[in-house]
Amino acid sequence: MTETVGARAGARKNGTKGSAGVKIERIYTTPGVHPYDEVTWEKRDVVQQNWKTGETIFEQRGVEFPDFWSVNASTIVTTKYFRGAVGTPERESGLKQLIDRVVLTYVKAGKEHGYFATDEDGELFEHELTYALLHQVFSFNSPVWFNVGTKSPQQVSACFILSVDDSMDSILNWYKEEGFIFKGGSGAGLNLSRIRSSKELLSSGGTASGPVSFMRGADASAGTIKSGGATRRAAKMVVLDVDHPDIVEFVETKAREEDKIRALRDAGFDMDLGGKDIVSVQYQNANNSVRVNDEFMRAVEEGREFGLRSRKDGSVIETIDARELMGKIATAAWECADPGIQYDDTINDWHTNPETGRITASNPCSEYMSLDNSSCNLASLNLLKFLKDDDTFDAVKFQQVAELVITAMDISICFADFPTESIGKTTRDYRQLGIGYANLGALLMATGHGYDSDGGRALAAAITSLLTGAAYKRSAELAGVVGPYAGFARNADAHKRVMRKHAAANDAVRTLGVMDKDIHRAATKAWDEVVKLGEKNGYRNAQASVLAPTGTIGFMMDCDTTGIEPDFSLVKFKKLVGGGSMQIVNLTIPRALKKLGYTQETIEAIVEYIADKGHVIDAPGLKTEHYEVFDTAMGARAISPMGHVRMMAATQPFLSGAISKTVNLPETATVEEIEDVYVQGWKLGLKALAVYRDNCKVGQPLSDGGSTAKDAAADKAAGAGAAAEAKVVEKVVYRPTRERLPKRRTSQTTSFQVGGAEGYLTAGTYDDGRLGEVFLKFGKQGSTLAGVMDAFSIVTSVALQYGVPLETFVEKFTNMRFEPAGMTDDPDVRMAQSLMDYVFRRLALDHLDFETRSFYGIHTADERAHQLETGSYDMSTVDETDAEAVEDEIESYSTGIGAQAPKKSAEPKQEAPHAEKLDAAAVTSGAGAASAREVSSEIHSSADLLAKFGDKKAADAPMCMTCGTKMRPAGSCYVCEGCGSTSGCS
Repeated sequence: MTETVGARAGARKNGTKGSAGVKIERIYTTPGVHPYDEVTWEKRDVVQQNWKTGETIFEQRGVEFPDFWSVNASTIVTTKYFRGAVGTPERESGLKQLIDRVVLTYVKAGKEHGYFATDEDGELFEHELTYALLHQVFSFNSPVWFNVGTKSPQQVSACFILSVDDSMDSILNWYKEEGFIFKGGSGAGLNLSRIRSSKELLSSGGTASGPVSFMRGADASAGTIKSGGATRRAAKMVVLDVDHPDIVEFVETKAREEDKIRALRDAGFDMDLGGKDIVSVQYQNANNSVRVNDEFMRAVEEGREFGLRSRKDGSVIETIDARELMGKIATAAWECADPGIQYDDTINDWHTNPETGRITASNPCSEYMSLDNSSCNLASLNLLKFLKDDDTFDAVKFQQVAELVITAMDISICFADFPTESIGKTTRDYRQLGIGYANLGALLMATGHGYDSDGGRALAAAITSLLTGAAYKRSAELAGVVGPYAGFARNADAHKRVMRKHAAANDAVRTLGVMDKDIHRAATKAWDEVVKLGEKNGYRNAQASVLAPTGTIGFMMDCDTTGIEPDFSLVKFKKLVGGGSMQIVNLTIPRALKKLGYTQETIEAIVEYIADKGHVIDAPGLKTEHYEVFDTAMGARAISPMGHVRMMAATQPFLSGAISKTVNLPETATVEEIEDVYVQGWKLGLKALAVYRDNCKVGQPLSDGGSTAKDAAADKAAGAGAAAEAKVVEKVVYRPTRERLPKRRTSQTTSFQVGGAEGYLTAGTYDDGRLGEVFLKFGKQGSTLAGVMDAFSIVTSVALQYGVPLETFVEKFTNMRFEPAGMTDDPDVRMAQSLMDYVFRRLALDHLDFETRSFYGIHTADERAHQLETGSYDMSTVDETDAEAVEDEIESYSTGIGAQAPKKSAEPKQEAPHAEKLDAAAVTSGAGAASAREVSSEIHSSADLLAKFGDKKAADAPMCMTCGTKMRPAGSCYVCEGCGSTSGCS
């Protein structure tokens, strides 16, 4: 697809081949028409608020974007990628400026270094790259948008691997290098296995500290530095070989810290992510992974002993039962999701540069694996952009775009800056690239493939094979133009061997449908050319592809799913132009149903059902054999853990690097199941694997800044101790007696809504104010639900009259999860996980004293506002002279809460037009009207919507430290849909 022709003498710099240049093909653009002139532009106001406080954290008005870009995409690009101080002439004010800043820098460098055959090819390269970025066909990784074309260092790489030796100079240098990488908006990983263990001696005669002790300093440094001027935490990966004598300490480190977090949380400290007390806990700023080899995994299978080796001479200084150690790894992962596993022998079997050195570590998200002191520039293609209207995949355009993008990525290494001299040298000598994709989950669903199905895996394998084949084909072509990478000659045989391994893996793919057969046919042709051209020219790049989490850039491209991940839920949250928000069913669902042969009437009924229930089980007219197409990462029909592993195994043989992905397990998963996932990952040929068991980490519990919760806990403990010390002198049989309410008693009726369902709660009290009866009216008279509620009311009332404390009911029924759940209309209880959760929170607020309900984390809206202002929920200490000022502050806070998103009642006539801007899409074949609905102002992300439908993983996700919105999983990281911040390095 690419021709090379003669180039002008002297046009090329640093080339080693004959004078030639790349002939750029026209893919999307129209001759004589600039891509900017083919779209309709509109101006928008980007205003971001912290939904907790109502504080405006960002504001830029009149920014210019194409009309088909979503509000989410334009907001994230404006806040994250526009350069220059807001309010100054230097500030970028539109997408054109951003794209031009980057693309023109690439074009200039490409011309200077002889990449293009003619000036016309350079111009066509500019237009095609501009079109692809403008139309969200692909995106470079975030550091490109942060840095390229600015006065800052031109750092383009998102992924870095460092090294550290067993010396204090090297360890301190590690801290410094990481700091510079974090400052540039990237993440870094390294292997600590060269550092002597705490069981070995120093030359002075003392005992070494061991690598885990030095991790503390690096962890503290990472927790202090925020990446790239954008308020996201530094991304880190720490790896230790399984034969290191300190491996058990390393494995258990984060699990012990998680125990501390729980203990401190229960004592009333603020242990939320970003909370004021979380900083006292160590090792929270890095992902940990154990590097296992085949010898260890075979020892696990056979139940043998495994030797831990000295760092000085390699001798075995201790043996350990391999199964016991694997059990400890799985137990720690069960408790806190760390450590992950990296399979050393598999990684190095696919290594293109073994003569230079082994691969010992990865970047923080585990997709980039290469030489120490190296970096990788990432870019990802949006797979849905290649799905044509007739539901066929455009393999020709996909290959053309992959070649275009890999050319641009290689050009970036020519002008890029690097944080250290050693990283710069290695990267320029080996030119590692990481092209990948996003939206695989959406593509599979839209084409009627289940994520955990043979057809879905075959399609994913074919696409991944074509992607890497196209990338290496262009790499071989570039080697004929500007020369192979400097380290190629030393590693030529190994590199060619790996190319043949990729080609052989492609030949082994079993296609099942017309779509994957067509793609596989193109991939086979590409790999034939890769091997042939590589023999002739060599290769320009040591590595070409990875599958990154695509967090922020996924939102920039308006992707429904990130990286290789399946869709995480069937219902999502979308912002509207001008403010407001809507809940919509995924736009791929109507397309998938149409592909599966359903009529328009049935599609609309199914979509409406999904909008209401959040799942497809028992959806009207939907065949059970089609349920798997709509399986998601979480929810009622969650993909099994091995479903994730099998998808990774299908695509891994076609990647230079690895896959950033977390295997989700239910809360009920056992340690043995996690161990089995790790073993199966090894057998299936994965390079790395991380797991996450629902609710294994401390979430965001309510905690008091004062001492009431701690005091209550202490009182309970003291009471328990006193009871334990009491001496039994005589057996006394206690018979409870019923204290009936007076015939005429005071009662209070509260109307409420939970998740859109209405009900009434009547609470009757004794003369002294104690609660004595509860009546719940919910559902239609005579319905099963109404009958169950009546029966529950009678049981609860009788129990109260027999002396069962209200506290017991509160403890048992709050946080219970079932539908209906979600937003309420009660300002004191804004979110309920079930009807019971709401009822007993409301009863606790009405009938329990402050100290008692604080122990259960239940507070009024006024108390929560007071806590934000003063650090304590206790309002009894408020000075009467300041009461009016406090009331004003609380009113201001309440207003801020209400302003999280414009409410329908505020400007009812302005909401309707905004619905038309819903990603150009919610009205697909009439299904959009059924799928879109207004959501409460308290729902801020798809993760919140997922929590509404009862999924625990969403409740376990961290809050964004920029805007306060709940984040959601993206590969091995978390990403915020509100502002685009990520916890990783993409």
